[in-house]
This record gives sequence, C-alpha cells and structure tokens, in this order.
Amino acid sequence: MSLYLSVAIIVLIFVVIFQIAKASEYVSILKGEEASRQQNNKINGFLMVAFLVLGFIGIYVCNKAYYGKTQLAQGAASIQGEKVDQMLFVTLIITGIVFVITQVLLFWFAYKYQEDKNRKVFFFAHSTKLELIWTAIPAIALTVLVVFGLRNWFFFTGEPPKNAMVVEVTGKQFGWIFRYPGKDAVFGKKYYKNIDPATNSVGIIWDDTYAQDDILTEQTMYVVKGTPIKLIIGSRDVIHDVGLTHFRLKMDAVPGIPTTMWFTPIYTTKEMREKTGNPNFSYEISCDQMCGNGHYSMKGVIEVVDQEEYDLWMAKQKPQYFTAFPEKDPTAVPVAAKADSTAKATTAKM
Repeated sequence: MSLYLSVAIIVLIFVVIFQIAKASEYVSILKGEEASRQQNNKINGFLMVAFLVLGFIGIYVCNKAYYGKTQLAQGAASIQGEKVDQMLFVTLIITGIVFVITQVLLFWFAYKYQEDKNRKVFFFAHSTKLELIWTAIPAIALTVLVVFGLRNWFFFTGEPPKNAMVVEVTGKQFGWIFRYPGKDAVFGKKYYKNIDPATNSVGIIWDDTYAQDDILTEQTMYVVKGTPIKLIIGSRDVIHDVGLTHFRLKMDAVPGIPTTMWFTPIYTTKEMREKTGNPNFSYEISCDQMCGNGHYSMKGVIEVVDQEEYDLWMAKQKPQYFTAFPEKDPTAVPVAAKADSTAKATTAKM
C-alpha cells in the first residue's frame, strides 16, 4: 500500500510541475516574452530551494528507514572489516560535508542570483589562487584516503601471523570447494588434469604423501573465532570472486593464478545470531563476479566456531585420499569380512 501511495505522490508532483509549465506558457502569451521570462525565473528559483529542502528531507527519511537494515548497522565481523568500515565512515564524512556545502551553494545561488533588472552583472574571468585552492584541497584529501586504502590493502593481502589457519578456496561453476591441510599442516600438490568431479574435485596428485591427509569439503567452510584465517584462492574454470560481505573483504579467484588474503573473525556464528536477533543468520561466501547462468546461486556458508567445536568437527572428517581409494582406508571394514560376518550370523540363527 505504501508503495502505491509513494508512486501516486511522485506522479502528482510531476503533474503539478507540468501544469505550472503550461500555465507559464499561457502567461508568456498574455504578458509578453520578457515579463514571462522574469516570472519563470522566480518560479524556478523557488523550485530550486524547494527541491533542496525536499532532497535533504528525503535523505534523512531514507537513512532513518533503511540504515538499520544494512550490514553497516550490524558492524563488521572481522578485525580487517572494522578497518574497512572505519575507512568507509571517514570517506562518507568527508564527501558528505562536501556534498552538503556544494548542493546548498548550488541551489541557493540559483535562487539568490535569479534575473533582476536592478542588479548589475559582475564579470569574473579568472583567479589562479581560487583554482589552486579548489584543485589542491580535493587532491590532498583524495591522496590521504588512497594512502589509507593502500595501507589496509597491503595489510589484508600480506603475510598473516605465524599461527594463522590456512584454507584453500576453489571456485567452480557454481559452488565452492574448501581444502584443509591434514596433520602435516602442508597442502599436497595438485594438477588440473587430475580433476575428477566425483573423487578429486581439485586435481590432487595422490602420489604426493603430503596430499594423502588433505581434507575437502564443499559449500561450508569451518574457521575458528579469534584465529587469523589465510585463504589461498583459485578457480578451476572461469574467473570467480570470493565475496565475504560480513567480513568486508573480497578477492578474485582466477584460474591458474592463486591469490591470497587473510582475516580474523571476532564473532562466532552463534554470537552473531544473538547480536542480530536472527536465529537463521549465517556468514555467507558469495561470488561477486558474473561467472555464468548459475552465478546467482553460487553461495556458500562460513561457520565460525570456537576451537573446541572446530577440533570436534575436524576429528569427524575423512581425508579425501580415502574417498578416492576406499580400500586403503584403515577404518573401513573389508567387503570379505563383512560377508563372512553376515554368513556366521545367519548360520548361528539357523
């Protein structure tokens, strides 16, 4: 209902403006061109001030209504994200002040200096000092913002602390694959020609002993709160983009060219659900690069847990090597032994 009302009000405003314009045409015919132009200037000057006031009211109303629904209101969920939010707010403050000053001057000047036959025009051709001021100040402000941005960028993409947890993220059409190193804490080698969607989704070289304890999961990544997480990012088909909205980070996933970034989560998923009041909240990993027809569905989940929960989850995982070669799994029961135990149980019943 409110949508229809808003549309009706907008249409009504345009109708009123149209009618005013038509009335001005009739006045110009009756009063003559010069008198009509002066009247139009007065009307336009008044409308400029009205649009200025209505525009600022609209900005305030929209901010009041929708800010709480944005992720800015939730706050960043990582230490790096807090730095990104800080940069954003500083940028908004600086550009906001400039926006308000320039818009007020623009609309007020249009009203203040409308045509007046009693006012003499002042011809102002050039001022080197003024041009230096309005060139130097924005240049300095933008340079400072860029320097802060680059500093944080090098921080996010540089080397993490030594205690960082490392996860390999691979994008595919249309999902995510996560690889964790096993007890040796070293990733095994991989080769794209070894990719098998059923048993070897990232192309691990099984002859590499470092690869035989690597763990693969799809769509859900587990990380630990308070522990730096280094992501080694790649793709097995087209260019994707790892988008971590709640952590305020993103990085391209490029075939054949690994990229990296790291972050430190500061809230578990459970804590974020309490903070947002949303029992269904989950951290999302999305693809922020158009990658094909199923791009819209390329979404994964990041579970942020404490160390105890992570250790329990990891203990339940089986290395991908045993999925590819189930006969080498020491915990698997051989088929012959199963058949023998079944036969004995049947004989005992008879």
